[in-house]
Amino acid sequence: MRQDSCKLLILGAGPGGYVCGIRAGQLGVDTIVVEAAKPGGTCLNVGCIPSKALIHAADEFHAVRSLVGGNALGISASAPSIDLSRTMAWKDGIVRRLTGGVSGLLKKAGTRYVQGYARVLDGKSVEVTTPEGPLRIDAENIVIATGARPFELPFLPFGGPVISSTEALALPELPKRLSVVGAGYIGLEIGTAMAKLGVRVTLVEAAKSILPQYDAELSKPVLARLQALDVGLHLDAKAQGLTEDGTALRVETLGGPQEIPSDKILVTVGRAPVTTGFGLEDLGLSMTGPYIAVDRFCATSMRGVFAIGDVTGEPMLAHRAMAQGVVVAEHLAGLPTLWDKRAIPAVCFTDPEIVTVGALPGAQEGLAVTTFPLAGNGRSMTLGRSDGFVRIVHDPDSGLIAGIQAVGAGIAEMAGEFSLAIEMGATLTDIAATIHAHPTLGETTQEAALKGLGQALHI
Repeated sequence: MRQDSCKLLILGAGPGGYVCGIRAGQLGVDTIVVEAAKPGGTCLNVGCIPSKALIHAADEFHAVRSLVGGNALGISASAPSIDLSRTMAWKDGIVRRLTGGVSGLLKKAGTRYVQGYARVLDGKSVEVTTPEGPLRIDAENIVIATGARPFELPFLPFGGPVISSTEALALPELPKRLSVVGAGYIGLEIGTAMAKLGVRVTLVEAAKSILPQYDAELSKPVLARLQALDVGLHLDAKAQGLTEDGTALRVETLGGPQEIPSDKILVTVGRAPVTTGFGLEDLGLSMTGPYIAVDRFCATSMRGVFAIGDVTGEPMLAHRAMAQGVVVAEHLAGLPTLWDKRAIPAVCFTDPEIVTVGALPGAQEGLAVTTFPLAGNGRSMTLGRSDGFVRIVHDPDSGLIAGIQAVGAGIAEMAGEFSLAIEMGATLTDIAATIHAHPTLGETTQEAALKGLGQALHI
């Protein structure tokens, strides 16, 4: 068996793993990254990037379709069509460029990359099955960055008409009827895109509302948009499985059992951390439920073993994994670093988009809330989409900002400003006194702050 060694061995080249590898290489840490599939992990290959590409294509197609017939813009268009194979090829091209870029960045940083399936032998070594044969790697430190996989329902196992988000983003042709089990952010992102492409979409959600992780105020504009797109919706309903012939989804609703005819059934009820099947369980690491317990350095209960990303729990976000990867790399390089982030933005790429950062209304006693509607923003009106708002949660005495949430078309691009405000300890006065360019969506944040100070100008 071939053998190799390094100071840092990273299992998984998703956002957390590859960023950890790049940063460690930049700092001169002898590093090897092992990945069974392509670099980039779920996010670049079958998640964040391809889903946003599909969403964009669907938005463009829907926009053209909306111009057929009379419209306020005075634009006329003939009935458009879509060649899904070309759309998917365009999406795949973006993925190839990004994953190839990751490989190049790892190489540039001096980090070695090994493609193969790793099995943990102990806290200091793994065996990797590679195309060239088995390889044993001994390391001073190991980082577990194996990510998560779609959660599978026992009564709706993946296969045949039942698909996960991975298959949904690589369909060779559009189904006529799509049932989506789970109206969380993944189900709504893909379901909305499919509806805009002309698919008859039906959502089935066990909770009493869509996007149950968000409050009703944030999800209300999204619900209105779903209704405008003629998306079917069953709330407080539970999927039961397929009919005997596999052509319909059985659902228990408040009105009784129903069978929803479906060509495909997309199951999006969450993701499970990948912590078993490769020897990790033999290490006996301390766990927090299904997740690996880590401290402020992302260190596990075993000396020299670290964990980052989805395996460490919620929120399962690529940018959280990236930030954790940097912490581990800098810690092992001897730099004074630790996990002390105050703000981790979460973006739901529905229509309209939702951004949440920090504390929600009611999270802490005594916090005040100020809201500014996008209907009062000139840029929103010129874009033809003024549904939504920006909301700031703050301390009424000091003005210190505890949280910012927003819903609206294109609002995801403001997540950085929201996070920066909280991370830097900004107050309402700081934002209100900062000149924002006109006309831009960003003015809504300034206007919300002005309103909280009793100085509203445009409402």
